[in-house]
Amino acid sequence: MTTRIHIFSGIKNLAIGLTVTIRHLFSKAITLQYPDERWEMPERSRGVVVLLSDKETGELNCTACILCAKACPVGAIQVERHRGEDKRWKLDGFRIDNTICCYCGLCEEACNFDAIKLTGKYEFSAYDKASLMYDKHRLQELGLDVDYEPKRKKPAPKPAAAPPPDAASAGAKADASAPAKPEAAEDLPAAESRPAGETAPSNTENSDEEKGA
Repeated sequence: MTTRIHIFSGIKNLAIGLTVTIRHLFSKAITLQYPDERWEMPERSRGVVVLLSDKETGELNCTACILCAKACPVGAIQVERHRGEDKRWKLDGFRIDNTICCYCGLCEEACNFDAIKLTGKYEFSAYDKASLMYDKHRLQELGLDVDYEPKRKKPAPKPAAAPPPDAASAGAKADASAPAKPEAAEDLPAAESRPAGETAPSNTENSDEEKGA
């Protein structure tokens, strides 16, 4: 009896499995015929690291500032540089060890000059570890066909110069700061308006008249 139960259970499970197989047998295949066919990688996928070049001159955008090497958490980036006659850093060598690179993208975020980028390229397996050490020329070659949007930081705009003071406002300020003018002739004492030869009564005479009154 137990044997029959196991047999029927096996047939049941087999039928369930065949049902799933038959269901997908007549549907469209999603298998990718690699390497003739390849998936299109997302735009922000993190594959092999490359060095970007100027679109017009073809020279590397790298300024040898070593910000990418400082940002790398595993120390996979090595930069060789020297001071030029113009007191700027010149790039001598750039090497990335792909055997320890963790493809975190911190080097790309730290770069302010569009010099380094993680691409969607991923087919770089090798039998020799030494071949996975990419130098400056190899990295530049891999980045020649990589399109990128310049994100170089622009210098901050200078503050606008203050406009010259208006002539009217300057005149108003000058009038406000000028000393007060003397009073008009009509406000002067009566002595100045009397005819010649006639004098105003003195204070003594006025007091005598007030006493007599």
